[in-house]
Amino acid sequence: MSEHNSRKLNRLLASLGDSTLVTSRWLRQHGYASNLVARYVASGWLTSPARGVYLRAGGHVTWPAVIRALQDGERLAMHVGGRFALAWHGHEHYLRLGSAPTVTLYGSDSLPGWVSKLPLGERFIGCGKGPFAFPVECHRDEDKEGSLRDSGLERLSHESAANGLVFATPERAMLELCDAPVSAALIYEVDALMQGMANLRPKRLEYLLQHCTSIKAKRIFLALAERHAHDWLSHISLEGVNLGRGKRGLIPGGRLHPTYQITLPVDLDEQLG
Repeated sequence: MSEHNSRKLNRLLASLGDSTLVTSRWLRQHGYASNLVARYVASGWLTSPARGVYLRAGGHVTWPAVIRALQDGERLAMHVGGRFALAWHGHEHYLRLGSAPTVTLYGSDSLPGWVSKLPLGERFIGCGKGPFAFPVECHRDEDKEGSLRDSGLERLSHESAANGLVFATPERAMLELCDAPVSAALIYEVDALMQGMANLRPKRLEYLLQHCTSIKAKRIFLALAERHAHDWLSHISLEGVNLGRGKRGLIPGGRLHPTYQITLPVDLDEQLG
């Protein structure tokens, strides 16, 4: 190997942590042609856990590394939200995550095909842009921190992502979960979560409710918040919140909520225990 190529390889390896994932596109952008990458793999310097994605030999794949590759390396407008974000914020004991945790991602971009082919216990699903219509932008731009906060997002530190990973705040994640396909099981889940949501921030919630595009999500959220009589609810003005009109029969045979005109399961108290 020439001295130039040796320096180039050393520079690449020095930039990769034990679980850093980089894609073919990222490598090309940084001056590593496909034939050079193939030589690194053949020589045992890099491994390819799925087609089109690489890590340093001896490294291991983790779900935070996948998120970092999507947000930082690929610069996708995508954040961890909904159910998985709530679990990461400490509410996993309320959630029916199942035997294999599912990382729920929201954003205008689609998940690359390689994500589903990685050797991971966790699986990833793209949930679309969710119930908000905030401007689409890359979450990795450091000058966008104020915009992140305004959109109900935050950067959380993780050992495998030095710059932090972008997650929905509990306020936004709850509204994203409320926007999921409606079933009695979803209502039970959101109700159990809502019981423990005593510390939500009313000003942030008010702003998110004003910018939430899902009538269903807003009504479910507010009906269950009212049911648990949280103090922060009295500090939220609904003057600029569009709640739509008319009744919404969400649960067949359910009980109609008198304020928010949605049907909820009649056995909510029994499910809560």
